[in-house]
Amino acid sequence: MSRVYNFSAGPAVLPEEVLKQAGEEILNWHSSGMSVMEMSHRGKEFKEIAAQAESDLRQLMKVPENYVILFLQGGATGQFAAVPMNLLREKKKADYVLTGNWSKKAISEAKKYCDVNIVASNEDANLTYVPSFNKWDLSNDAAYIHYTSNETIGGVEFSWVPETGDVPLVCDMSSNILSRPIDISKFGVIYAGAQKNIGQAGLTIAIVRDDLAGDALPYTPAILNYKLQADAKSMYNTPPTYAIYIAGLTFQWIKKQGGIEAIEKKNIRKAEMLYSLIDASDLYHSPVANDSRSRMNVPFTVKKAGLDEQFLVEAKNNGLVQLKGHRSVGGMRASIYNAMPEKGVAKLCEFMKNFEKGHA
Repeated sequence: MSRVYNFSAGPAVLPEEVLKQAGEEILNWHSSGMSVMEMSHRGKEFKEIAAQAESDLRQLMKVPENYVILFLQGGATGQFAAVPMNLLREKKKADYVLTGNWSKKAISEAKKYCDVNIVASNEDANLTYVPSFNKWDLSNDAAYIHYTSNETIGGVEFSWVPETGDVPLVCDMSSNILSRPIDISKFGVIYAGAQKNIGQAGLTIAIVRDDLAGDALPYTPAILNYKLQADAKSMYNTPPTYAIYIAGLTFQWIKKQGGIEAIEKKNIRKAEMLYSLIDASDLYHSPVANDSRSRMNVPFTVKKAGLDEQFLVEAKNNGLVQLKGHRSVGGMRASIYNAMPEKGVAKLCEFMKNFEKGHA
């Protein structure tokens, strides 16, 4: 069977080139006689893989020297707890922006450790827009400000970075990291699960300004302590070695594409192709405000009742899979991360046009 176009929100499509290289190297990495899965994380071979992955990521994202890059486990969900435990220090309050299901979960976890001030929310419009910064009700004593740059479920994405002055800005960037250039120096902490734009599930990346790696709350588990992990070069415990290897291959693939700047241009073309079709259609509808639409996750509905299941079945028959919307939202969702080729989005658009003709 030929490969399908996989629009899953995560674990998501990987670059075919990465999969092929991993397949070629799975039994014998660089004449070592071993699979990466079998290597000691303390051995020369894996240390080389990890160092190269970190170097490539630092180069791609232009990470300044005063930031540490951590290869962790526990997903973004683990970081929901790690952030307050590492950043609260002597303070009792943190500011959070609520824009969807994932920011809600981050807020719920943070409430276990501090007072959470929700500075802005889009719940008044069913989680479909990014609240304007001039309407944020910021605290004067917050330890940090947290937001989710792209809500995978609702398809709401920030196209801008909040200016928070001396208050550390923290971002869950799980579903749009590496999709557009960002200025790392504006952030205190960035974290991201790998299974969208970085690689396979099981790896979490945290980029932490070095002055924020220290003075964690005394009950912080060692595995979530930024300073301990930084001092141990992400090897306080056995890291997710194969996931780091796959991430490294993905970083090299992005570099071959021309870097994040070139990737962004492709992402813009893919998103515009799909949104243009939806906007011009009498059958499909996008619930997200135009200026808040995600380039990575495109939710849409079919206006005629009873057609969702037929849409999904016919899409699958055309080699287009994982298009069902999240159970909390319904409808459809096309996740078009970095590794989704433009021809995959073009095929989806062609199918959607034909489906509409058949159900006019």
